[in-house]
Amino acid sequence: MTIGGFSPARLTRVRDLLERHVGSGFVPGLVAVLARHGDVHIESTGTLAFEGPGSTAPMAGDTIFRMGSMSKPIVAACAMTLLEDCTLRLDDPVDGLLPELAGMTVLADPAGPLGDTVPANRSITVRDLLDGTLGTGMIPAEPGTIPIADALDALTGLTADEWIRRLGELPLVHQPGERWMYDTAAGLTGVLIARATGLPLGDALHERICGPLGMDDTGFSVPAGDIGRLATAYERDSSPTGTAVVEDPPDGQFSRPPLFPWGGGGIVSTPEDYLTFTSALLSGGRHRGVRVLSRPAVTLMTTDQLTAAQKAVSGFWPGYFDAMGWGYGLAVRTRRTHLGPSAGSYGWSGYYGTAWYNDPAENLTAIFLMQRAHAGDQRLPMWNDLWTAVYQAIDD
Repeated sequence: MTIGGFSPARLTRVRDLLERHVGSGFVPGLVAVLARHGDVHIESTGTLAFEGPGSTAPMAGDTIFRMGSMSKPIVAACAMTLLEDCTLRLDDPVDGLLPELAGMTVLADPAGPLGDTVPANRSITVRDLLDGTLGTGMIPAEPGTIPIADALDALTGLTADEWIRRLGELPLVHQPGERWMYDTAAGLTGVLIARATGLPLGDALHERICGPLGMDDTGFSVPAGDIGRLATAYERDSSPTGTAVVEDPPDGQFSRPPLFPWGGGGIVSTPEDYLTFTSALLSGGRHRGVRVLSRPAVTLMTTDQLTAAQKAVSGFWPGYFDAMGWGYGLAVRTRRTHLGPSAGSYGWSGYYGTAWYNDPAENLTAIFLMQRAHAGDQRLPMWNDLWTAVYQAIDD
């Protein structure tokens, strides 16, 4: 007998892995969501916290998690709705809505002084924001080694308008369209959405994506009455054992609306809400009779948009783009290299140990959620094991 195309006996291996990570003290609890052929299997273990009130509250389908960079696909989907109603066009310059980015300059040397620049070859377009090729983004570097990295890192604690003003005063790292860079594009997409709709980003997401789909627990902060469902976030301390210490408690930064709703990583959600969103994508933009995107829009969003040349100079994790691409706000697997996701699968992970794939070839959605800083890094061996456990359980 199978459950939604999974072997019940083999699904126990998923739970065994979850319990192993809880038992080791890595996290107090985890949730896995597997959906296939219309059936949903939720596996949860542990609690919301190691200590305090959350230490007695079990992880569940309605536990609230900081989604980190898994915010990016939701923001990109909202932008797609603006393309569909012709408020935005992919190849239009963003100058009209984001005048701070007009007339940009570009560093002559990406690691060189900020004053040594050349003019940008062209304007930044909406497409550049959605596929991450606008010319600036996250630069992994030791402080004091690359001037532009230090300047970008200093853009914190600002309102959206002040952030984009200061960003526009800096040069781009590369020419628009030259290469893919991470994160900043998603933040700019959020600002673009807010200005295009005339609404705060959270309101725009609710009006166009979350509200129609019934994702009532998804937003940029947690209402006071729901704080008890927010899992505590942890990080490692500096001891040799790397003991987990509190990084953000339930009454921390997500207990109140942010100064700047960050489209690249500021959303909170639940396993059930996020499954609703991913299910809508897997079914071509429609879920439970509600259509939020057209099938062609979903196809465009979940297709690799990067050229070989853009990947070759991306500077992201070495070898990452050998088997991966990037659509709009999410990664796309271009070939199968492990027992896990098939070619054509798409999804993304988050800073606090959240990760998701839709696999159209297997009619599968798989979501894992925990709350520990840096745990979303898909290079960690634990992730290979988790994806392997999902795929070895397929039975049809």
